[in-house]
Amino acid sequence: MEIEFWWLLALPLFFGLGWLAARIDIRQVVRESRALPQSYLTGLNFLLAEKPDKAIDAFIEAVRLDPQTIELQFALGSLFRRRGETDRAIRLHQNLVQREDITSEQRLQALAALGQDYLRAGLRDRAEEAFIKLRGTEHDRVAIGHLLEIYQQEKDWGKAIEVANALPDHESLHWRTEVSNFYCELATEALADSRGEDARSHVERAYAINPRCVRASMLLGELLAGAGDDEGAIEAWKRVEQQDPVYLALIAEPIAAAYTRLGRVDQGQTLLRSWLSRHPAIDLLEQVYRWELGRRGAQSAYDLVREELRRNPTLLGLEKLLEAAALTATAEQRGDVDLVRQLIHNHTRRVARYACRSCGFKARKFQWRCPACGGWETYPPKRSEEFDLEP
Repeated sequence: MEIEFWWLLALPLFFGLGWLAARIDIRQVVRESRALPQSYLTGLNFLLAEKPDKAIDAFIEAVRLDPQTIELQFALGSLFRRRGETDRAIRLHQNLVQREDITSEQRLQALAALGQDYLRAGLRDRAEEAFIKLRGTEHDRVAIGHLLEIYQQEKDWGKAIEVANALPDHESLHWRTEVSNFYCELATEALADSRGEDARSHVERAYAINPRCVRASMLLGELLAGAGDDEGAIEAWKRVEQQDPVYLALIAEPIAAAYTRLGRVDQGQTLLRSWLSRHPAIDLLEQVYRWELGRRGAQSAYDLVREELRRNPTLLGLEKLLEAAALTATAEQRGDVDLVRQLIHNHTRRVARYACRSCGFKARKFQWRCPACGGWETYPPKRSEEFDLEP
């Protein structure tokens, strides 16, 4: 293979040029690292050592020495917010938003951080204003999420629906669950103000968005019962079994009242007992027990609970059995039964709470929205002991 003579001269030249370029890059890196304030490196060390207080002091000193360190100021503002020093975070990010020597992208980033500062400080009106300005920008998705949370906190369900419709995951199952509950909140408010037509309209919108919305069926039944249409109310409430039977306990009492008004008590009792046999639950047992006690007496109620306890043994069921037993016991036995019941009650208080399926938060009262994580319909009327017994 022949080699041109000039290639022998070019190879050392190319090698020399590569070596020179590498030296220039190395010198540039060294100059930049030396240009960093020592307090910046000290702050990083404190952060890595999980000492945020000392890190903040170091970063403040670095910003004082070099006010042009934009990214460092963003990090400092985030640290202020995480520590709860929202006043300092707000002042820092306000200063960044007002600066004229930063790029539009950095100004939007500062505005997004400022909105989060306001939200953390509880200044929802100012946070809303900041996030509205971010709509249509590269921060649009984050702005929508924060606006949706703000409107839910303020119970401004109309605006919540409007913002939710702009979500990129429009029509997802999560979206349908949330928005149908927003309409149910509007229906609940309309019911409280005796605006039946508005309430009906909101319920129909909830159905249109989510045909499996249990809450819409419950509200429709309440509307019809209030208008004197008990037959229609019962049919609306019966839908719950197909939508999600775990919520049957919430309609047991009103459906029993509707059957009573219609003079069909036996039919109502049969329906509730069939629900209990197919979908056993402590809260449903409680409602059926009360109706059985009022209609047929203590012995019938005791037999009901004993049969249910054999099928689904739980401490809460045992407590209910002891309550029924105390009603049928003799005067001499009643004291012993009450003593055992009290001992059981001390244990059942821990397992008688409702639990969120999303975050695990527990509380004594049922709620449609979890107070901890804000999830809708993640807080079913099912006691924590029943979750523990599930396979």
